[in-house]
Amino acid sequence: MKHGKKYVDSLKLFDRTNLYEVSEALDLCVKTSTAKFDETVEVHVKLGVDGRHADQQVRGAIVLPNGTGKSVRVLAICKGDNEKAAQAAGADFVGAEDMIQKIQSEGWVDFDVLVTTPDMMGLVGRLGKILGPRGLMPNPKAGTVTPDIAKAIHDAKAGKIEYRLDKTNIIHCAIGKASFGPEKLKENFDALLGAIVKAKPAAAKGQYIKSCVVATTMGPGVRMNPVKVGLE
Repeated sequence: MKHGKKYVDSLKLFDRTNLYEVSEALDLCVKTSTAKFDETVEVHVKLGVDGRHADQQVRGAIVLPNGTGKSVRVLAICKGDNEKAAQAAGADFVGAEDMIQKIQSEGWVDFDVLVTTPDMMGLVGRLGKILGPRGLMPNPKAGTVTPDIAKAIHDAKAGKIEYRLDKTNIIHCAIGKASFGPEKLKENFDALLGAIVKAKPAAAKGQYIKSCVVATTMGPGVRMNPVKVGLE
């Protein structure tokens, strides 16, 4: 794959074979952000687990201390008093069967997070084929299926992110924008890695964090020392 001049110039700022300390890696990551827009900073963590086994799954959610820098559109599917609570909490879209029908018939997915109450999951579950592939299906572990709909909305707006393994046992998460600077990014990084370490399955054997790479949207990946990740 051929890369542009800015990408190639970014590579000259660091040694791609080196394993950097967390703070240094994030500092380099910010310096390699050369796009005309505020690039997202993403973390990719490979874990020493086998996600094909239920007892080695790693999944959860956490509110980043400095948010994500992204404006989040929240759909709340609920009824009665919960509907009023969702509107008061600042949900962008609120409804019940009408919203489910809109998603089913129109394929409408113009939102970033879907939160719902347990009593609505029987209906929301039917949307799995549409929402699942897009990562929009609500889940109790992520706090998006809950009786406290207002808290779920507040958390989503405050910068709550979900982390989970992909098929290759890697977790991919955005931890903010390049404009945050290294210090705020490190606070978000530490919060995320702390949650991932805490979520280590009892069945996991050997080295838990195999590798960790941080990169901006358009920039090259900076490798971190996996022994130090989550420990600083």
